[in-house]
Amino acid sequence: MNPATAIRPPAVAGMFYPGDPESLQDDLATCLASCLTVSPAPTPAGLLKAVIVPHAGYVYSGGTAGTAYALLAPLAGRIRRVVLLGPCHRVSVRGLAAPTVKAFATPLGSIPLDRAALDALADLPQVVASDAAHAQEHSLEVQLPFLQTVLGEFTLVPLAVGDAGADEVAEVIARLWGGPETLFVISSDLSHFHTYREAQRIDQATAEHILALHQLTSFDQACGALPINGLLAVARRRGLRIERVAQCNSGDTAGDKSRVVGYASFALYEPDVLAADPGPALLVRARNAIAAQLKHPTRAEPAHPALDQPGACFVTLTQDGQLRGCIGSLEAHRPLDQDVRANAVAAAFRDPRFPPLTAAELPRTRVEVSLLTAPQAMSFKDEADALRQLRPNVDGVIFAAAGRRSTFLPQVWEQLPEPRDFMAHLKQKAGLPADWWSSEVQLQRYEVQKWKEAPIP
Repeated sequence: MNPATAIRPPAVAGMFYPGDPESLQDDLATCLASCLTVSPAPTPAGLLKAVIVPHAGYVYSGGTAGTAYALLAPLAGRIRRVVLLGPCHRVSVRGLAAPTVKAFATPLGSIPLDRAALDALADLPQVVASDAAHAQEHSLEVQLPFLQTVLGEFTLVPLAVGDAGADEVAEVIARLWGGPETLFVISSDLSHFHTYREAQRIDQATAEHILALHQLTSFDQACGALPINGLLAVARRRGLRIERVAQCNSGDTAGDKSRVVGYASFALYEPDVLAADPGPALLVRARNAIAAQLKHPTRAEPAHPALDQPGACFVTLTQDGQLRGCIGSLEAHRPLDQDVRANAVAAAFRDPRFPPLTAAELPRTRVEVSLLTAPQAMSFKDEADALRQLRPNVDGVIFAAAGRRSTFLPQVWEQLPEPRDFMAHLKQKAGLPADWWSSEVQLQRYEVQKWKEAPIP
């Protein structure tokens, strides 16, 4: 079996959750309507970026998980990629195990994996390829039907966490952080097999640790302590706010009270300020980077917290409406502040299509910055299918085949409004004939926020 075309089938359908779609949908509806909200109720503020949810059978923990997943339903149009981390229960792994298959299946259908995101982790020594670690793992699988129900279409980055330090997990999470399109789901139960009262005491202390963004110290607190610790480390650095959404144990649901398992759900929010418009700060930094190279005066630079976070952008220069340079990054690999400055300098002085910008040209050069979302892999049967899926004026597209690569920002749709023409020119940009096609073609799409300086008088 070719891993590149293989699909991981459901392993615990019919055990942890119903195996037939109709019964499963009924159970999910019940879980999502449970509203096992703790007191005081969470107060949404900021951008919902991550949830911590339990992974027992739905009859035991489905209501606790469902209360958190219900928060995601209004975000179905925004969230397009889910990074899912949970503990390894069946296979011993050093580090984090990434699958090699192309999709994970549930009774509700298949979820495509974001192979580009998984491939981008390949250089990290703590990330290993292991389909065996995923084959029977329930901690990830039980989350998938919830995600399919509340989000609809999305791509998945599933990682089974074995023996790994919090810093190793945090490094992976930070690399995949992305923007509003990316959600993190951490799968973990709390204490195991204590009496009802003892479990309540232990789990309350664990929840207080998590709410304080403090590292857990024992698997007795949570079987998913390692992925939880990785998320909490990043959350602390990035100033995320955390709320407890629901908490109970199996003695409250379908189990006896002599030997229970604890469950809790948490939601983590990025500060509102990170979602504020970074455009003015980006434009000033782009222009200043070019001006500094030309020994021109620079302007005061407004602060914005997003500039300290990893980001990917393109800087486009125009004169009288005509392109004068365009260089950028397709994936976040350095702080956005560094990325916009470096790309501005490259667009001005190292775009091979144009001579270096001169000091005399700078006053009549207009700067535009495009901030990219994380690229999402497209799944298609042939070129016609790919063209049908393209969204004019929305999608930026990355084309890769035959050792060639090219991209067009969404702005290019203004000149090439027909998908077939857009694709033909994209292939030509990669050095291939306009009518060329092969089964090896890989396409990714992304969206952009863009800002342009005011017109030059």
